[in-house]
Amino acid sequence: MVTVPSSAGAGPISHAIFRVARLHRMLAGQLLRRVGLHPGQELVMMQLWDLGPQRQADLVRLLDSDAATMTRTVKRLESAGFVRRRPSPTDKRAAIIEPTPASQALRREVERVWDELESLTTDGLTGAEREAAAGALERFEVNLARANARMKA
Repeated sequence: MVTVPSSAGAGPISHAIFRVARLHRMLAGQLLRRVGLHPGQELVMMQLWDLGPQRQADLVRLLDSDAATMTRTVKRLESAGFVRRRPSPTDKRAAIIEPTPASQALRREVERVWDELESLTTDGLTGAEREAAAGALERFEVNLARANARMKA
């Protein structure tokens, strides 16, 4: 059992989410390093594999990222040979990012990493507990997205 600092006593769930998210990202980073990726790069690749070529601005929106972070991520993926960038035929200011054929082998590795991460994260949970956890996390996400949208307005 983790002791929640008294100053976080009014937010034990928020404190737990912070701790879990930090540990999850650290473990994901260790697993992704095996396949030559940093956390977040696999999320870009997942979108490209599922949706096909995307404008860089659309990747920013899809992943709720910022332009500078996405630019760095795409440059690193391009240097590694996993994506190619080309000018948009309809908007000369936009870049289209597309997965390369070489990224298909990476896809299998990323899928294995995510399977391992899921297993390590949910070890010992029953199917019902996994379902309940996923439902609670989905609700947290909806609540936080709504609050974030109100804060921006």
